[in-house]
Amino acid sequence: MCLNLITWLAALLWFLPILVAIWVAIHPASEQGSFSLLAPLTTQNFINAWHAAPFARYFLNTTLLVLMIVVCQMVLATLAAYALVRFKMKGGGVIFALILLQLMISPDVLILNNYKTIGALGLRDSLLGIALPYFASAFAIFMLRQTFKSIPLVLEEAAIVEGASRFYILRKIYIPLAKPIYVAFALVSISFHWNDFLWPLVITDSVKVRPITVGLQLFSAPEQGVQWALISAATLMTVMPLLLLFLVFQRQFVQSFMRAGIR
Repeated sequence: MCLNLITWLAALLWFLPILVAIWVAIHPASEQGSFSLLAPLTTQNFINAWHAAPFARYFLNTTLLVLMIVVCQMVLATLAAYALVRFKMKGGGVIFALILLQLMISPDVLILNNYKTIGALGLRDSLLGIALPYFASAFAIFMLRQTFKSIPLVLEEAAIVEGASRFYILRKIYIPLAKPIYVAFALVSISFHWNDFLWPLVITDSVKVRPITVGLQLFSAPEQGVQWALISAATLMTVMPLLLLFLVFQRQFVQSFMRAGIR
């Protein structure tokens, strides 16, 4: 009983800032500090926030950016994990260890080097320039490698006897059996890159490629004054796609990580 109470209190404390943001976003400025249940509701803050910045462009840029990154991560991680599991090569363990080193290095540490590289490639202020440093994911390779190792080799050997190619085996056997892992990683990757701020801020200069997190900073510019109603409404519009995505795939997300932990 005591543990349940502590859990509910911790959940309430975690959710409190979101509740405050919702309250501020759906009430007029004159009623935001009263916290009266009889205060009138309004959607004008969302309308004002949508028209205060090119949110449609920001959402489009962010969606294209996240899709590009996740698709490339899935393809590269699938090929790398399959090669590490089924192809016997000298130094395979060393290669895998070097891949895992990426998990120990924060992306923010590499911003300067990445900026120089992207600039040398002529990809500054472009969606490809934002996405390129994230195409290879050690986390995805690790999860898929652990999953592929648990698939019986006899399935692949039987398919090879029947004349199936490596890509056919990968597409028809390995990928379907690892579907929960793909769903879990996709949710984690989408959440991270949807909310990524520092690297897009550094590498972008114009609205045409600016993601939504960078666009949100316009509402907190000191010279314009901090408008909490617009900030709260814009923040809720930003996180709503992620919240809906998590609610839809919540069961697959939890189960996939439980299975990965068991392996």
